[in-house]
Amino acid sequence: MGCYGKGPSDDPPPPSDPAVALAERVAAFVAALREDAPYRPPTAEQRRAFTEALTALGPTPAAGDDDLRSLGFAVRRTVDEETGRPYALAAAEAGTEHSWGLYVVDLSRPVRVAVQVPHPANDLRTAEIGLDLFRRVPGAVLSVAGTHRRVAAGAGDAAHRTDSLFHAAAERHSRDRVPQVQLHGFDDDSLPSADLVLSPGAAREDPSITRVADDLEGLLRVCRAWARDCGDLEGRRNRQGAVAAEHGAFFAHVELNRITRVSPEQWEPVVHALEKALGG
Repeated sequence: MGCYGKGPSDDPPPPSDPAVALAERVAAFVAALREDAPYRPPTAEQRRAFTEALTALGPTPAAGDDDLRSLGFAVRRTVDEETGRPYALAAAEAGTEHSWGLYVVDLSRPVRVAVQVPHPANDLRTAEIGLDLFRRVPGAVLSVAGTHRRVAAGAGDAAHRTDSLFHAAAERHSRDRVPQVQLHGFDDDSLPSADLVLSPGAAREDPSITRVADDLEGLLRVCRAWARDCGDLEGRRNRQGAVAAEHGAFFAHVELNRITRVSPEQWEPVVHALEKALGG
């Protein structure tokens, strides 16, 4: 998939930035998202420029960095303090009309999986869970949407819009057949019979997602959306899932209830099962 994630090299890794850890950067970005923030969707040309620049991210600065900065992104390269792997981070300024997301690219090897967090301000702790999964699969890309889902009368609802940079990245991943996992949260009362809803989105059942469900049996109450009704939490109208189905790319729509999202100990089995399915 283009240049980013070129894989190991003999060059020394870029210096780490101990002042601000990756988890702190992600948490600060999510904390700044507001329902009343200004927001303007990017144009088609901006979406095209963004995907080309994101794909071009590599271990050293390149022309694509300037394109990202022209779109309002800050670009950093450093080493993850948890994994020791180099990564590039492109983050928009949260709370502005150009709050178009935060994207982290593991540079230790070619891209293998995309982890998506479309509602970071609404689905409690999904950005943390996404970062956990990102760290477990070398070569992952983490996409965190840059808006509250109700911003601008719903224009910021990344899971159900195609005019965002978040969707543009997902569409590029789908064209390149990169497996995608999208994380959501639901209230415990919305589906009291389940802790977790697994769905292939708009696609048919996939053996990999079935293995995730099988691995979690006995640990969590899993609703398999391909086998039964899961209370309208199946994500079949999800726009990133639809484009993944169109291109034949693996897509897992993962809904976690609140009690499962409350701590790493609770969500660990889910992340571990996803890691196994993705070859982490």
